[in-house]
This record gives sequence, structure tokens and C-alpha cells, in this order.
Amino acid sequence: CTLRPCLDNGATIATLEAIVVEMQDPKNGVKGAEQKLNVTVIPHVIAGKDIIMWIANKMNTTPEEAQVFGTMLVTYGYIYPLQNHRKLVMSNDTSLYRFQTPYYWPTQKWVAEDSDYAIYLAKRNIRKKGMLEPYEQAHYNHLHEWLNHKWDFIVMQATEQYKANKERKKPDRVVFDCQERAYWMVNRPPVIIQTSDCYYFTNMFYQQAIMRSKVKSSVSLGALVKYITTYKNHDSFLAPCLPSNPWQTDNDTYWTLNMRRVEVPTKMRVERWSFSLFELLSDLRGRDDFKLFLKKEFSGENLAFWEAAEELKWGTASSMSTKAETIFKTFLAPGAPRWINIDGRTMGLTVKGLEHPHRYVLEAAQTHVFMLMKKDTFFRYLKSPVYKDIQKKALNPEPHNFSPAELERNAQNRSPGIHPIILWQQEEEEKAKATAAATPIDVKAVMSKIDRKK
Repeated sequence: CTLRPCLDNGATIATLEAIVVEMQDPKNGVKGAEQKLNVTVIPHVIAGKDIIMWIANKMNTTPEEAQVFGTMLVTYGYIYPLQNHRKLVMSNDTSLYRFQTPYYWPTQKWVAEDSDYAIYLAKRNIRKKGMLEPYEQAHYNHLHEWLNHKWDFIVMQATEQYKANKERKKPDRVVFDCQERAYWMVNRPPVIIQTSDCYYFTNMFYQQAIMRSKVKSSVSLGALVKYITTYKNHDSFLAPCLPSNPWQTDNDTYWTLNMRRVEVPTKMRVERWSFSLFELLSDLRGRDDFKLFLKKEFSGENLAFWEAAEELKWGTASSMSTKAETIFKTFLAPGAPRWINIDGRTMGLTVKGLEHPHRYVLEAAQTHVFMLMKKDTFFRYLKSPVYKDIQKKALNPEPHNFSPAELERNAQNRSPGIHPIILWQQEEEEKAKATAAATPIDVKAVMSKIDRKK
């Protein structure tokens, strides 16, 4: 995007340029003079108030309208500021300006291509020794990734232009740099970031999404075919339910066999556990089997921490602080009884976040632990006797072949299902029992209770 106003009419542009040429007339134009900028003397420098006065006298208009017209000349790239190059407005004061060289005027129809801008930024990066402005650094990083296939050529061009520029006299070199910077300031303005945090992070998200590496369509289609091939037998719309679809036959055997914590699962269910760690942990029965494997290997602290993080994420707000403190003392504190092994950076971020706990304070640590289990523990579980044993025990129900009369009878004897709230209460009771069973027994407290009863 650019900051130029919408002046697509060729006659309008020609009129503007005729006025700019008349402004540079030695006799009747705006009077310029040499001006010392830092330690360099810059020729033909004009003040903003002189430009506005000349426009007001030439067009017989007010200073306010003349200032608006002058601002249009600046934003269109005919005049550029010397002191604050990012402020593309005409100020009615002693601010210093210069006329842009006709080489950069719009009538030249020089398309501001990415490769040219990349060469300019690379040259500026060499001259500034890597100290670009933030918006320039952002453009530089984006173009480096976008034009990576010809970046060597870009750097070579930038180096040659930099060497050629050093051979000029210092005043000419400064003027040329200002002209080039003014052109790119108009055609590649700084990205304006919203002050609101919400807009800022949204902007960052979309920038990262745009810069994310692309995937070939053949690769994505291959992944889609692989996913469909893996899951097609487990989709009730693509494959029949075994032993029968309860919505069609009014027989709830399928639901009974696939209850969340059934003792012996079906073969299809056990097979699905092997697809990914996410599938295994999403099934409570599979998670119980995974816990059994970890218990035999004396490495259940990672899964216990993952479950605690899930409870914190989906639990009530009133219990959040208590749960966060318990998790810290159990898994993260030095010398914790079930200390987890995560990298120092993640540990530091997590411990700092627990000072003001919220639902997602353990997100980084939970993801780290999940990846550890995914890369190592999960594959060892699939090869373990625990998983092979449950595969042998798994049920493979025979399909039901109901006659029309039996289907009618099933419809008449249809029984109401168990309410989800009742199922949830049963699971909470089982969870509480399991937690109580896993808690170490305080022998002294038990003995003191027995003595008091006596």
C-alpha cells in the first residue's frame, strides 16, 4: 500500500508537476538556500512556511488551503521532509524540505517492486550495520523469506550500489540517500499497529500466517487421503456400527459396549487408540490403560500433570487458585513428590505465570509434556504387553440381523438411556475413589484414631 491520494487523471498529475516545476524556478519560484544538517551542508533547502506562502500567493487562496495542497505534494512524493522523514505533511513553520528529483516522480511510472525495495533495504542494512528502524527490519525479514531464492543477487546488487555511492561527495551522498528514502517512505510506508492489545496480537497472528511456509497441493491431498483411509472404518456415516446402529434398530448394545469406562472395550476402539496420543487420551478407557502402562514403568508423573492441567483449564473459576497451588507443590516446586522434567525456559514461564493463575497458565508446560509423551512413551506403550493384552481381550461383536418384526418389537420396548448428568456423577465418584486410593496413608494418624476409639 502507499500513502498517495487517488489522482489517476493524467491531466491532474501533469498540472501538479507543472506547478512543482514553477516552484523551482530560480526567479519566481520558492527561494532555497544551503542548510547545515548535522555536519553536512545540504543545497537547495526550503522552509515549509515559504512553500505555503508561495502556494497561497500563486493560487490566491488561504494559508490553510495552501497547507493542504502542500501536504498533498508531500504525500504524492514531489517534496520530502529532511528532519522528520516519517511525517509526510507540510508544516507551516521552519521545518526543512527539498524538492524530489524528477527521476522519482509518478510520471516516470517506476513500479515499486519488492526486489527493488529489498535491494534498498539490504543496502541500508549494510550502511547502518544492521541497525534498521523497526518497520524497516520487519519489511527486511519478510522480504528475506519471500525472496530467499534470489537473495544472493539482491545482496550483490546492494553491495555494488553501496560501493558506488561511497565514491560520491558527502553532500551528494546525503542528498541521494534522502531522495531514495523519501521515495520508499511514500511507496512502502511503515506498518501502523493498533494501540489495542487485541488488534496488535491479531495483526501479529495474520503476519505469521502469511509468512508461514506453504504446502504443495499434492502433499496436502496425500495427507487428506491418508486421514480418510485411517478413519473411514470408524466413521458411522461411512461404515456400519457393530453390532448395530442404535438409531436405526432401537437396540442400545452399541452404546453399552462403548461406555466411557467399560471394563472390556471393543477392537475398533482399541485400534483407534493407536492412531495418535490425542485419540488415546481423549478416550477415558484408553487413558486408564495408558496409566496402567506408566505405573509399571514408574513414570506416571507426566500424564498426572497433563490431567491436572486439563482440570485447571476446564474447572470452575472458584477453585482455580487452589488447584494452581496444588499443581505447583506436586509437580513444579523444587523437591516436589512428582516433579516433572521440563526445560528451564518453560519452567520459568510457568512458575512466573502461577503468581497470577488463570485457565491457560499451564499451556506451555502441558504442551511440552504432551510432546514428550507423544515422541517416546506413546510408541513404547503400543509395543508393550499392556496394549497387546488389551488387544487380545477386546470384543469383536457380531452384527445384528433384525427382522422387521424384531425391529418393531425393539421400538415398542425401547428403554430410556442414562442421563448424561448421572454418568458424569458416577465418573466423579470413581475419580474421587481413585484419588483417595492413590493418596499415601498416614500410619500415625490412623493409629491415633484407633487409640482414641479404645
